[in-house]
Amino acid sequence: MMLKLVHLLGVLVCGSQAALQVSISLNKVELSVGESKFFICTAIGEPVRLEWYNPQGERIVPSKRMALHTETSRSRLIIYNAIIEDAGIYRCQATDASGHTEEASVVLEIYQRLTFRDVQSPQEFRHGETAEVVCDVISSPVPVVVWYYQDKEITEEHHSRYQVLTNNNLQIRQVTKADEGVYRCEASVEARGEIDFVDIAMVVNVPPVLSVFQQSFNATADYQESVTFTCMTSGSPDPVVTWHRKGQQLEPSEQYIITRLEGGRSMLTIRNIRQGDGGSYTCKATNKAGSQEREIFLKVFVQPHITQLKNVTAVEGSAAMISCVAEGEPLPDISWRRASDGQTFVDGDKSQDGRFEVRGRHGKSVLTISGVRLTDLGRFDCEALSRIGGHQKSMFLDIEYIPKFLTNHTIYYSWEGNPVNISCDVMSNPPATMLWRRERFTISAEGTANTRVHSADGKSVLEVTPMSDRDFGRYNCTARNNIGVRYQEFILAQADVPSNPYSVRLSAVSQRLATVTFMKPDSHGGVPISYYLVQYKEVGSQEWKDVKSHSIQTTVVLTGLEPNTTYEVRVAAVNGKGQGEFSHTETFQTLPIREPSPPAVHGQRGMGKAYRLGLVKQDDGGMPIVEYIVKYKTDKEEQWMTKLVPGANDFAMLQPLQWNTRYEVEITARNVKGLSEPTFYQFFMPQKPDITESLFSGLGLGTVVGLGLGALLLLLVLVDVSCFFLRHCGLLMCITRTLCGKKTTTSGKGKDIEEGKAAYLKLPLKEENGKESLKPDTIEIKVHSDNSIHTKPDVSKA
Repeated sequence: MMLKLVHLLGVLVCGSQAALQVSISLNKVELSVGESKFFICTAIGEPVRLEWYNPQGERIVPSKRMALHTETSRSRLIIYNAIIEDAGIYRCQATDASGHTEEASVVLEIYQRLTFRDVQSPQEFRHGETAEVVCDVISSPVPVVVWYYQDKEITEEHHSRYQVLTNNNLQIRQVTKADEGVYRCEASVEARGEIDFVDIAMVVNVPPVLSVFQQSFNATADYQESVTFTCMTSGSPDPVVTWHRKGQQLEPSEQYIITRLEGGRSMLTIRNIRQGDGGSYTCKATNKAGSQEREIFLKVFVQPHITQLKNVTAVEGSAAMISCVAEGEPLPDISWRRASDGQTFVDGDKSQDGRFEVRGRHGKSVLTISGVRLTDLGRFDCEALSRIGGHQKSMFLDIEYIPKFLTNHTIYYSWEGNPVNISCDVMSNPPATMLWRRERFTISAEGTANTRVHSADGKSVLEVTPMSDRDFGRYNCTARNNIGVRYQEFILAQADVPSNPYSVRLSAVSQRLATVTFMKPDSHGGVPISYYLVQYKEVGSQEWKDVKSHSIQTTVVLTGLEPNTTYEVRVAAVNGKGQGEFSHTETFQTLPIREPSPPAVHGQRGMGKAYRLGLVKQDDGGMPIVEYIVKYKTDKEEQWMTKLVPGANDFAMLQPLQWNTRYEVEITARNVKGLSEPTFYQFFMPQKPDITESLFSGLGLGTVVGLGLGALLLLLVLVDVSCFFLRHCGLLMCITRTLCGKKTTTSGKGKDIEEGKAAYLKLPLKEENGKESLKPDTIEIKVHSDNSIHTKPDVSKA
């Protein structure tokens, strides 16, 4: 008993220094991939530290997937999202202060549950190829995979084109659109009784099939035409149709309109076709299975258009080449036309003189002109023609040439102190510069003391004021341009007065007038004649009277002469230098005073019974007409009636005369010398006009129209009055009823009507068939001598 007690005490003593003991809450754990688990390690004794070791024997350090929570005698290991590599034996080791260690372990088994990894649906394949439907499934142990289609298991016995591969994928050889559908991939693990599946949609894509209705099109440019291409496509999925040109995809715009319709139809419309739109276009259909293209060709006919035609400048005598370039589809034929005479030239033509020749090819024509002349200057038209249309442009051929002088007037006349303008007129292209020279010295543009230069386009005027004999002589005009130089010499000569006129003649000599005619002098002295001076005087007188001619006319009329007088006359010419010598003196005598010549007469009917005689004075015999003596009578009477008309008058009025009568007239003119011979004249007075003519002969158109309207108004009033009394209607009846409608007594109304009747019954009325009417012939019109009109009732018919 004592021994047992001693042993017990020894144990208690030793218990105070008990050995380490370590335990883990679990001995063996099964964990699926992706799951999390924790383990608790407990130590009995006085451990200094607790540590965990992985299956590889490495001390576990806390991380994202493995966490440690350690206390004095307790430690927890947490494993998150376990993976296959985490499987193995995990150890928990405790160490005391003396370095003694104890450990415990736990076995962690990790298995893979059935898992389908990234199985895509749908899976797409191209028609005709070998399809491999992917079903990536994992588990531990390895699963058993079975494929189903339309709820039936796929076996190689019944489906020769189908095969389940070692990787569990389903292979289908030469897949077609009929193979499309939903396939089921089913996986199972018999050991755990685990099973799962996934449905996979398989899509078979069919490459596009493309067709076009028409492969070539024609159009004409610049006529706002449009053309439409059409493509038909089929395929799965529905192809996307695009249009391409020159490797570039066409986008919808104002020019390109792209239309997509149901049934796989796509249309490209090209608007406002231009020349550059011609060529090939590509219709391209694309889907996941591939693409296909078809080419469509557009041929654009282009109206001819001249793209190059320039003005040409040529030197006279050289050759000119004019080029005209045109484009179009088809290429146009080019012709030329000379605007000056309308002559045309086509390819291969050559003019009769051989100077014009045309050569052309490939839309270019060259007109060559050899030995260019000034007459070739002007417009040339180039015309391009094809079966599509035509185009015309014009160019101008400019000719450059050496200066040419335009005048042969090279001699000028002047005198000392008198300025003269020597004009040098030049035609040239390009414009010439002009200089004046005098005895090899150049006259500057500023001039000298007695010379000045005035310049304008194509003209240079040298103004010379001769101061002495040295200023007369030769002057040289030089014209120069880049083509050449020309000279013209001018002579400045001293002017003289004109020579004398000759052949002086007198004509149409009367009592107070005489006409002098003469011939021009043989020499004008180098200076144009300004006028002629005619001098005349009475014989015996010393005082000459001057008459200047009008401009340089060689006829002068002398006026204010005395009758029956002898005169002397002479003529001299006057120019800028002065007056020349007088001609030989001629003598003439004016006529004596005599009776006037018979007057001329013309007649015109006057107003009413009057007649107007026009009097035209003839030769008055040298003295004024005092009066005209007019005698007149009828052809049936013997006695003359006389009327005196002053000589200043040009007419005589005869009145009053008789109607329907012929008259004889004798007119005589009288001056202080006596009477002229009589002039005889006859006229006839017409018949008396009727009443209408008498009435309206003196009235204008407006007055006549006014009288007509007044008569019409008067007739309407008479008709209305007649209707008032006979039929109790008309405008007057309406007015009466309106004014008298409010009267209650019939006596008053009857009285008014009776008074109205009394007022109007003064007009002649006649009973016809019990009705009263107004006779139109009961008014008498009288026209008095003062042309006034009076009307009164015809009492005899009342």
